[in-house]
Amino acid sequence: MKILALEFSSPQRSVAVVHGGADAGPLCLGEAIETGARSTNTLGLVEDALRQAQLDRSQIECLAIGLGPGSYNGIRLAIALAQGWQLARPVKLLGISSAECLAAEAQAEGIFGQVEVVVDAQRNELYLAGYELSRDGRREIAPIHLATLAEAQARQQAGGIFIGPEVTNWFPGSRVLFPRAATLGQLARDRTDFVPGEKLEPIYLRATQFVKAPPPRIVAS
Repeated sequence: MKILALEFSSPQRSVAVVHGGADAGPLCLGEAIETGARSTNTLGLVEDALRQAQLDRSQIECLAIGLGPGSYNGIRLAIALAQGWQLARPVKLLGISSAECLAAEAQAEGIFGQVEVVVDAQRNELYLAGYELSRDGRREIAPIHLATLAEAQARQQAGGIFIGPEVTNWFPGSRVLFPRAATLGQLARDRTDFVPGEKLEPIYLRATQFVKAPPPRIVAS
């Protein structure tokens, strides 16, 4: 199975083409990365990754989407692309936590032990998740949740290794890592929990708040 992975949840956006077969040779067939741009060249990244993989759009069988948490606009952009793709072609869709992708990225970099994934949640809060990483496995020990800086500092004092896209903003000397589409695609190889496009939603842990608009003002003639 040919997997197209989209990871737009951080300041580094990436697209990768990954081979889904267990004995299919190289895992990552092509990857395009963009860092720091004010807007995302979405289709350009897709075409670049496909060109490296020597594939065309019709050969993609599955799209894997990084659901965050992270940049809400970036995640929605990746979801919209996947939804449109599924409307045009019979592809499978997968949504995967970008925190899990970061943990897998750390594991691939040889970072082992208790690892804390940190993502900026704005409003003086952080998204925080804990993993136990070893050469042989990866185990979630604290699900992703909204945390205060004080909670994160307490975990650091307990000996956790901190990683994340902007982690050094709060914890100097920590390891900056971005969730990569190539890693996301490799996680998708072992997944079968496919969903229809309308079921893809960003991981957004705050309660949605709606403010009702006031009634229209009637102006006397």
